[in-house]
Amino acid sequence: MGFESLFEFFFKYKPFVFERGDFVFAATPASFAAAALLVAVAVPIVRQYRQVQGNSTPRHRLALMIVRAAVVALGCVVLLRPSLVVATAVPQQNFVGVLVDDSRSMQIADGGVTTRAEQVSNWLNPENAELIGQLEERFRLRLFSFSDVARRLDDAAELRFSGLRTDVAGALEAGRQELGGLPLSGLVLLSDGADNDSESLTETLNALRQADVPVFAVGVGEETFARDIEVSRVEAPRDVMQNAAVGADVVIRQRGFEGETVQLYVEDGGRIVSTMDVELPRSGDSTVVRARFVADEAGPRIVTFRIDVAEGEVVCQNNALETLVTVRDEQARILYFEGEPRHEVGFIRRALHDDRNIALATLVRSAPNKFQSLIVDPDERFGGEHELFGGFPKTREELYRYSAVVLGSVEADYFTRDQLQMIDDFVSQRGGGLLALGGRRSFAEGGYAGTPVAETLPVVLDPPAAEAWHSELQVAPTLFGRTHPVTQFGETSAASAERWETMPPLLAVNRVTRAKPGAAILLEGTSETLTDPQVMLAYQRYGAGKSIALTAADTWQWQMHYDMPLDDMTHENFWRQMLRWLVADVAGQVRAQLDRDRFAAGETVTVQVDVFDDTYLAVNDADVAATVAGPDGREEILDLAWTVDVDGRYEASFTAAAEGFYQVDVTAVGRDADLGSDVVTGQAAELTQEFFGAEMNRELLARVAEESGGRFYTAANVDELPGDITFTEGGTTVTEVLDLWDMPLFFFLFVGLVGSEWTVRKLRRLA
Repeated sequence: MGFESLFEFFFKYKPFVFERGDFVFAATPASFAAAALLVAVAVPIVRQYRQVQGNSTPRHRLALMIVRAAVVALGCVVLLRPSLVVATAVPQQNFVGVLVDDSRSMQIADGGVTTRAEQVSNWLNPENAELIGQLEERFRLRLFSFSDVARRLDDAAELRFSGLRTDVAGALEAGRQELGGLPLSGLVLLSDGADNDSESLTETLNALRQADVPVFAVGVGEETFARDIEVSRVEAPRDVMQNAAVGADVVIRQRGFEGETVQLYVEDGGRIVSTMDVELPRSGDSTVVRARFVADEAGPRIVTFRIDVAEGEVVCQNNALETLVTVRDEQARILYFEGEPRHEVGFIRRALHDDRNIALATLVRSAPNKFQSLIVDPDERFGGEHELFGGFPKTREELYRYSAVVLGSVEADYFTRDQLQMIDDFVSQRGGGLLALGGRRSFAEGGYAGTPVAETLPVVLDPPAAEAWHSELQVAPTLFGRTHPVTQFGETSAASAERWETMPPLLAVNRVTRAKPGAAILLEGTSETLTDPQVMLAYQRYGAGKSIALTAADTWQWQMHYDMPLDDMTHENFWRQMLRWLVADVAGQVRAQLDRDRFAAGETVTVQVDVFDDTYLAVNDADVAATVAGPDGREEILDLAWTVDVDGRYEASFTAAAEGFYQVDVTAVGRDADLGSDVVTGQAAELTQEFFGAEMNRELLARVAEESGGRFYTAANVDELPGDITFTEGGTTVTEVLDLWDMPLFFFLFVGLVGSEWTVRKLRRLA
């Protein structure tokens, strides 16, 4: 017997009725007279316990007097007629809105036989006396279906259970507004609670509460699936450079398959590009898997992360999750500044010789105030001319032309204070990447402690030792670094781990043992002489960009060491992965994005563009236009307007008429010059998000009911709903007085008190 049933057994009515009512005594003059007579007769009877005989003590006699007085008090309470005053709906004078979830998740058969849609359709059958039949006897009903939007229905047969999203807040608000001018007793919500489109639920519930419109929510489906595997979430970059190693965090949740090993497939356009084994966690828990693949084909790519459907799974559609990744065949410009000639420069340039996506401008100080400037530009797309012969850039406009900066062995005193601050701003404001390499004039040994660059770096610069320090270190990935794309030296994670065990040691001349809070360490170096490991590779997000510290002074050993075969590509692959990671997510002066990458055909999509000048200050008076090219080749021109609330931000919207890719080309023009352009891609497709997190969401539905003043039900007690909804403060009501004097609780108290008195008297042989 549940709590509510037990409560109703003792108190005659359910807790919900007590919450709705006001407690009063409905005594008449005759009731007061009877109570007074009872007290008058009882007082001498109670007092007689002072003279009782038998085996008793004063304490026993006092207890008996209290019990006898309690019996008298209970009788007085009953005679005063305790009651509940409640407002009840006048039959057939009030309306009730019935909101039915019409989304695809209602097609799920939780028990394997009957679907949620079939259960709801049964409740809505006029012949069903459990729910709809009783409601129609008492109220005038208005039926609505909802998924992403709510619409009025004339008949339940119009339900299709095919909606691509569920917006509970929007449905409740639509029901409130549609029935706002009618005497409304409440709203009935039939849903599994899989709300995946609402951002304004709190505001909606407050409005319902203020309007005295309670929501009686009925949860459909199982709260916990017996057996199910779900690829819950994928976090992957939206834009990547062609041939870059891409890392994606895949969240996998399961029930009923604890400890089993499954295979995760990564597919690009149906082609398997990566696989990995995943050991499933405890039932109900999630595990995060780091998947990686190489983005080798340019253009918008639909990447699918999939696990084969296992026997007995409740939902099959949530075993695969698709994400849109745009692979850009573009060239990123990187400035590499070395303070002295050394082998590292030549080997890095060699590693990038055939890389058409990286244009590396190297600036090497060959003597005081003398510099050698070289460009690695396979496709000659860099622009041909650059002004590095005078040394490191002296203005922000010149520095901000690059996507990233690599600082080699160059001392901090070479730079002016403004140049050091420029480097910090380059990362934090412009959103560029900074990579600091180890060397005799790097990190603390280069005097960077206390400078703006030290603030940018992901490592702590401790004071340098009194004597020069150096050590050969065996380098290995940390637990976090094992799955990062930049550390992968093999086709699989296992092959990569084996390769690291055979890599030659590297030299470090800068002692770095600590990373900053919030930074991540990917590689560590160890030797028999060190008590604490050396931080070899660490990074952190810094403002709009990222900073990386690679403390090794001679990664070229991975190319030239006698243990390395002549045709080994480890060094080349490492630097290509490193520099692609360095420039990942570095945007230009015009930065376009869609409010969501994937959407359904017919939906409205918002284009959002941030515009900056050549010093990366926001521009509010630019002319911003976008050309939207749909899958049928048709183009639509959009004029974007400044949003006013955010500096430099412009917005416009378009409607995706058909399924397919939509390419949005954005251009921005300032007062004096073009500010740049950007391209963003989205896809209109059939969405499957309704099948993710598809267990009945009791928490959300119970919250909707509680905060609106209603009640939550499941299939087990839905038959109580018609009776409960009659106790309402909305619509046309009458006041009803419910007697409480005949509650079973009073009878049990009376029997208990009299019985205990009789027992004590017998045990103590009282007269």
